[in-house]
This record gives sequence, C-alpha cells and structure tokens, in this order.
Amino acid sequence: DRVVTFCFYPSFQDLTGIESMDQCRHTLEQHNWNIEAAVQDRLNEQEGVPSVFNPPPSRPLQVNTADHRIYSYVVSRPQPRGLLGWGYYLIMLPFRFTYYTILDIFRFALRFIRPDPRSRVTDPVGDIVSFMHSFEEKYGRAHPVFYQGTYSQALNDAKRELRFLLVYLHGDDHQDSDEFCRNTLCAPEVISLINTRMLFWACSTNKPEGYRVSQALRENTYPFLAMIMLKDRRMTVVGRLEGLIQPDDLINQLTFIMDANQTYLVSERLEREERNQTQVLRQQQDEAYLASLRADQEKERKKREERERKRRKEEEVQQQKLAEERRRRNLQEEKERKLECLPPEPSPDDPESVKIIFKLPNDSRVERRFHFSQSLTVIHDFLFSLKESPEKFQIEANFPRRVLPCIPSEEWPNPPTLQEAGLSHTEVLFVQDLTDE
Repeated sequence: DRVVTFCFYPSFQDLTGIESMDQCRHTLEQHNWNIEAAVQDRLNEQEGVPSVFNPPPSRPLQVNTADHRIYSYVVSRPQPRGLLGWGYYLIMLPFRFTYYTILDIFRFALRFIRPDPRSRVTDPVGDIVSFMHSFEEKYGRAHPVFYQGTYSQALNDAKRELRFLLVYLHGDDHQDSDEFCRNTLCAPEVISLINTRMLFWACSTNKPEGYRVSQALRENTYPFLAMIMLKDRRMTVVGRLEGLIQPDDLINQLTFIMDANQTYLVSERLEREERNQTQVLRQQQDEAYLASLRADQEKERKKREERERKRRKEEEVQQQKLAEERRRRNLQEEKERKLECLPPEPSPDDPESVKIIFKLPNDSRVERRFHFSQSLTVIHDFLFSLKESPEKFQIEANFPRRVLPCIPSEEWPNPPTLQEAGLSHTEVLFVQDLTDE
C-alpha cells in the first residue's frame, strides 16, 4: 500500500498544484483513492465551480465518467502496407521508442524541478478565446460554433437546456490533429449537424483549462471527442470518439449516440414539465393563500381601525363631557363668588336707591335695588350670579337705546356709576344673550 500511495502523490501533486503531502493524502482519501475524481474536484474548486465528485447538499453539477455502458469508438492508425512500408516502420521503431522514452524521462524529471504550469487554471475563459483565435487563424472561420465559456459553464448550460454537449480536446502536437480539424471538423455537413443538434466546447490540452478537462475525461489518443448529456439526473459521458475519424463516419457515430440516448432527454423533459407544472400549481396555491391572507389581514385592519375610531370618539365625547362639567362647575363657583361679593341691597326708602327691573332672555323678570353711587359692574355681577342668567350677556337700556358699559374695556377702563350712566330711580333694562356669539 505504501508503494502504491507513493506513486500516486507526484502525479496528483503535478495535476493539482498541492504542495503538502498530507493534504494530498487527505484529498485522495476523501475520494476513495480515485485520482481522477480527486483531480476533477480539486481543479473545479480552483476555478470557483462547486465540487463535482464530492457534492454539497445543494446537489451541484456532476459528470459521470465511470459508466461502463459508455459507447466508445476508436479509429486506429492504418498498418504499414507492403515490404517498403514495413521496412520503413521497423527502421523508425527504435528511433521512436528512444525519442518517446527520453521525452517521458525528461518530463518526469522536470516535474520535480518545476510544476506543470497547466495545472493552475487562472483564466479559463481566456484559454478558450485564445484557442478559438488560433483555430481560426489556422483553419479559417468555417467551423462549428464554439461555446465561449468554461467547461463547467458549458455543462451547466447543457443541463439547463437539456441538450447534448460535444467536447473536443485538441492535441497540438499530435500528427492527426491538423488533418482532423481541416477535413473533418470543418466539413460543412459536420458543422450543420453540430450547430443544430448540440453545444460544442473545444480547447487545446496545452491550455490549463483544456488540460484540466483532459485529466477528467482521460483520453487515450487524439483527436478526442466526448458526448455528454443529462442522464439519470447526472451529466454523463455517453460516447467517446478517438482517432482520425472521417466526416461521414463522425456524422454516423454522433447520430447513433444521440439516437441511442434521446429517450433520456425526452424523459427528463417530461419530468421537468411535470415539476414545472407542480411548481406552477404550488405557486398559484401560494398566491391564492397569500391573497386570502391579505384579505383577512385587511379586514382585521379595518376592524381594528373602526374599533380605534370608536374608542377615540368615545374618549373625545368623554373628554368633552368632563370639560363641560368642569366649565359648569367653574361657572357655578364664579356665580357663587360674585353673589357673595355683592353689596347689600338698599332699602326702598333710600332716596339714593334705584329700582331696576331686568328682563332676561327667557322672558322672566328680576327686580332689585341698587345705589346710585355703585358701579355698573355691580349690576353685571348681580345678573351673572343668577341661576337663570346666560353665561355671557350685555345689558341694554331703551330710552335712549344703548348698551351699558358694565365690564371694563379700552373705552371704559373703569365702568361708570349708575348715576353717571344716566339711570333714573326706576329703570327697565334688557339682558341680551351673547353666549353663542
């Protein structure tokens, strides 16, 4: 176990950029020592995409590459033909073996000196755009429509739109890549099929984003195509096409893969429609409930406002009653005080006395004697102290008709006496009610 574990670490470190051996071990243990799953999960985290193989409870997007029912189609390179072909092949075989052996040893040693720069994805969208520009410069602008986004974004869009996603990994150094791009991928019939039936995402494995996807899909040779779709509620690789495939053969293989898996998309569409209908029904029920709730709340609010209005009205009436009672009480106290302060009534035999008959607003009459030397204020106080007299009034004489200045004012700061007012020994005065004025 220790030997196997030790062999895992350098490769996993190179792919993920994790320097700590303990962290490498912990990450691999979390993924049951599945290095492919651990690498994909780690690279997704660096990009900011939710975990793929170890998802949180919110069920992020997953890509299933471990399905044994994946359709795989590999086009092998043609074998040498004739004596000359086999001779050339056997002569070049030692050179190829030596070249690739030395190259692998050099790359392995280089990992200990400098980590692979492709292991760190810093600008995934920039990697896609850069590959698109280089592709168009080399092969022209007649090509399938590239998805201009990251691999994870393409997966999310394909899942949301329930479409097939065709992934192309471009090997810049492979001898068949140039012919495949020029003659197969840019063929008009291939472009038409891809643009009308699926999303197309492509990137070079020399770019960090392409290298990350390469480590997840684990291609064996180039050119490499993978068909991905939503299957059993997971994004799953349902077809792998590897090698130099011709246009007609590619169309046939892609059509076969789509026809074989179309039922899964149809089933998912039906499930989504059912979920959407259920969601719409639930939303309508919620809206109806909220409308009923708002109506009940509005009724209750109006009831509260009506109760509050009645309560304020009752309090206002009560306050008015209390104020009226206080006013009447104060008025009665003032009448009693005025009555107590009145001077004694002169006797009928007093030659300086004045007999005054008052005609009140209620047509009643009151008679009393006063002294000529007394102020008209005494007459006012006497009338004010009477129970049947109004709260506010003025006293008028008839001959001549005039209002007697019984209360101090600016014109009469000190009201005149009865004699100064020109009253005779017997007078009839009229009391005019001014309460409502």
